Amino acid sequence: MKITAIESRVIGYDVAEAWGEGILPEGISTSWYEYSFDTIHTDDGVVGYTMQNANLRDGAAMIHVLHDLYAPQLIGEDPLQSELLWHKLRRLNRHAYNLSDGVAGSIDVAIWDIRGKVANLPIATMLGLARTKVGAYATARTIEPSPEDVHEEAKERQAQGYHGFKVQFWDGLDRDIPRFRAAREAVGDDFPLMQDAAGMYSYTQALAAGKVLGELGYTWFEEPIPDRNLFQLQRLTEQLDVPILAGETSRVHELAEGMRLGAFDIARGDVHMKEGITGLRKAVGMADLLGFELEVHGVAQPLLDIANLHVSLSMTNGRWAETFHPIYTRGLKGQPLAIDAEGYKHLPAGAGLGVDLDWDWIDDNTQSARRTPSA
Repeated sequence: MKITAIESRVIGYDVAEAWGEGILPEGISTSWYEYSFDTIHTDDGVVGYTMQNANLRDGAAMIHVLHDLYAPQLIGEDPLQSELLWHKLRRLNRHAYNLSDGVAGSIDVAIWDIRGKVANLPIATMLGLARTKVGAYATARTIEPSPEDVHEEAKERQAQGYHGFKVQFWDGLDRDIPRFRAAREAVGDDFPLMQDAAGMYSYTQALAAGKVLGELGYTWFEEPIPDRNLFQLQRLTEQLDVPILAGETSRVHELAEGMRLGAFDIARGDVHMKEGITGLRKAVGMADLLGFELEVHGVAQPLLDIANLHVSLSMTNGRWAETFHPIYTRGLKGQPLAIDAEGYKHLPAGAGLGVDLDWDWIDDNTQSARRTPSA
């Protein structure tokens, strides 16, 4: 089997409702969400699907990167040799100084989709199935809410059956701490809560916030400062009672150093930033052997989060699946990322990624397209 072509579409649509009544963070546009939806074609007629993360409306730019830089490395290669391809792209990325590992990660997802279809098995089964369902937590839909807004949303997510609720604040401690307290008051003492600062706190802010989160019994404090500040992360991990979760933006090989140093209590990873299903599964195994939990991070591109779900179902050292507003699952039929009445996500039944694409919706929201080689 050989890869014969790569085809990409820019998918764009309005997701403003996902942010509720909050104010959009500076530099982020959600009024017109754009990402790259990619298809890898083979000479046997089996195709693999994937997407690229595009929080900054950069779908068209990432298509050019995929086709100009990566496509020449893929055309003519055997997608069943996924490990060999993963290392080939990793070596390429050594010199791709302007890029992260995200594009290579998205390619790897499509390669695994092809492998699963050829084997007629779900990806999670090929990885080694550990469970058929995983509990989900909900991530807050607003960025700058009042404490009253936080209280309301926390109660709403708890009532919907989610196993936990994650807030995301970095607006200054005078504004954030009342929100931490409001979430805890809303859900009671035993319901899991998490805070994600997206690396936006200073060390001293993180130290002060972490002490409050520990007092409130939060399950973790996510990316309190930038992931690559390993020395300061290590200090926070030693000084705070609340567990530190970090490593979301670290490359898969950088994550190993963070674990070696004990720079955090819980590792983080997803199929995008950890260079695909292959890379994330390596990170999961590495964490397992070193005695770390690894929580799989959501990406908000539906095919990537389906890939994340497959990895989650092949591991035992992670508790949850992250869940966003349902508007980020459009393009898939049957709501395969939705939770059941008890707050669980389930193994997709089909081969490969195991989902049905809504081609009518995809066609209606395609802004542009490109194919290599051109037909």
